[in-house]
Amino acid sequence: QLRLVESGGDLVQPGGSLRLACAASGFTLDDYTMGWFRQVPGTEREFVALVSWRDGSTIYGYSAKVRSIISRDGLQMNSLKPEDTAVYYCAVSTRHLRGLHSYVGEAVYDYWGQGAQVTVSS
Repeated sequence: QLRLVESGGDLVQPGGSLRLACAASGFTLDDYTMGWFRQVPGTEREFVALVSWRDGSTIYGYSAKVRSIISRDGLQMNSLKPEDTAVYYCAVSTRHLRGLHSYVGEAVYDYWGQGAQVTVSS
């Protein structure tokens, strides 16, 4: 069974750092794309960042630029702010689309984790 499980969600103080990981089981990620999204209750899911498993290329959403680093190992988030509080989801797209920017939208992702709560508060 294909499954994604996030880990690393936690309560962290403003200015702190957190690293989220996403474990895949039931399949290998060799030529796929992994994305991270976040969602605050009552709002739409927001793109955070993605990484191409094939060559490690990355794209960041507006909220993640400068303060986050995505890699095959996970999503490192630094200088966290209260507005970063959300449920963070990892997702995998098995599609082979033209251009990495084609993976920014959530509709192209086939598998999703259950989400990890990140709370930034003092």
